[in-house]
Amino acid sequence: MLRLDRRPPPRHLSGMSEDSTLWHGTTILSVRKDGLCVVAGDGQVTLGQTVIKSNARKVRRIGKSGEVVAGFAGATADAFTLFERLEAKLETYPGQLTRACVELAKDWRMDRALRRLEAMMAVADKSISLVLTGTGDVLEPQDGLIGIGSGGMYALSAARALMPVDGIDAEDIARRSMAIAADICVYTNHELVLERL
Repeated sequence: MLRLDRRPPPRHLSGMSEDSTLWHGTTILSVRKDGLCVVAGDGQVTLGQTVIKSNARKVRRIGKSGEVVAGFAGATADAFTLFERLEAKLETYPGQLTRACVELAKDWRMDRALRRLEAMMAVADKSISLVLTGTGDVLEPQDGLIGIGSGGMYALSAARALMPVDGIDAEDIARRSMAIAADICVYTNHELVLERL
């Protein structure tokens, strides 16, 4: 007799965690155009299908003089841990965002406690934008655009369509793209936090 087991695989085999619904509930967008860089994020915090808070700050300046802007998608406590770790790396490697991010990614991948953190970060300074993931990736986008979180691909698509349009700058692109993502993604709202570099 053939028996089909329809249960999902154990969480450690499926790549999911118990908090996987928290992992995707946000939208962060970074736009770099004509010497201006903007990082924007929505303010919605969800727990499963419930909105807990609508005005959270998921984008913030870090570093001694606030020369780096970082946005996170994922579990809040995990993101704060990563912000602190990145700030420590920036103190060790001042003015070297790429080096600081690579060192953080090494720790994130190899440290047993950090490996459990479920978050992604979009970081930028005046010269470079990067995506950091828990798998040890530090990626620089080819077109100066980054979108992460549940609405990240919606915002990213809108931003790509708006990039070649004359007469709109990085901030306009970010605002319009985030509004589109908020209209589509139920885990994203219209409460925008935006930082310029």
